[in-house]
Amino acid sequence: MIRVKDICKSYGDLGVLNGVNLTVKSGETVSIVGASGAGKTTLLQIIGTLDKADSGEIEIDNTALHTLNEKHLSTFRNESVGFVFQFHNLLSEFNALENVCLPAFIKGVPKAEAEKRAQELLLMLNLKDRSHHKPNELSGGEQQRVAVARALINKPAVLLADEPSGNLDSKNAEQLHDILLNINKETEHACIIVTHNSELANMADRKLTMVDGTII
Repeated sequence: MIRVKDICKSYGDLGVLNGVNLTVKSGETVSIVGASGAGKTTLLQIIGTLDKADSGEIEIDNTALHTLNEKHLSTFRNESVGFVFQFHNLLSEFNALENVCLPAFIKGVPKAEAEKRAQELLLMLNLKDRSHHKPNELSGGEQQRVAVARALINKPAVLLADEPSGNLDSKNAEQLHDILLNINKETEHACIIVTHNSELANMADRKLTMVDGTII
């Protein structure tokens, strides 16, 4: 589902990624650990098309990303990649249901269909009774579960999570970890999780370590 070949990235004289290679299969969860500055987040952003590599190739779901122009890349990102960040990035003026629906609306999914799918996800994530609450009315764990639902609304081929439990207490972190891994088995998407949480890293199908811009 994900093929990364010889990815390099520098910012000025600072080399961040130095020939990274990685493959992830459908239904597989891979965790990436390493010290701060090792290049983990940069790699995740490049795989998710939020940043561009200086060289190398990435293929997701049989689509070579370097062949897409900006418009097609934006469409691909919306439809095929789901993101979960350390901070939920929910829009404060919208309730949980509306936040989850936003990527579907951007895709052009009819309102009724998008809301039905969003309600199903919120139910799966034990948020059925919180769908009309705004972010400031939700706990940190609930906000992050809404963010997971938003990432899954378009049934992406790939789910990318960057320190998804880094802002949560241990109880909510444990719950989120179980959710991420169980949903991945059900939906068969490929999942990459960048984390400093050793418990979450060890729950993945594979744990990889990055050192100085390279997976070892």
